[in-house]
Amino acid sequence: MTGEPSFFELGVADPERGRVFYGTLFGWTLEAGPTGRGFSIGTPGLPGGMHGGDPGAAPYLFFRVDDLDAAVARVRELGGSVEALGEEGEEDPESAAQFGRFKLCRDDQGSLFGLHEPPPAR
Repeated sequence: MTGEPSFFELGVADPERGRVFYGTLFGWTLEAGPTGRGFSIGTPGLPGGMHGGDPGAAPYLFFRVDDLDAAVARVRELGGSVEALGEEGEEDPESAAQFGRFKLCRDDQGSLFGLHEPPPAR
């Protein structure tokens, strides 16, 4: 696992309003995500995403890992925890194929961070 930031996620109440706000503010390109419930964010640097139903959320920062399952096990070994993502707790296969796999975690003091295993190179 390399540990560099590899993805960010913004939570907003209304994704369409968020698309207009952040797209206008930063000049980002926001395209509908594969589930139709949010947007993928194109920036000159780090890729991102936006989901709705999360008013007042702080941005999530995801750190790159080569093996998500091994990294999740290590988080737990170190006294951290792993939280469910989304309503179902798991990402759909189409989203994972396009964006990779993600897990939200808490360190051993309760601070939130994310792990991201990018999709295989095509």
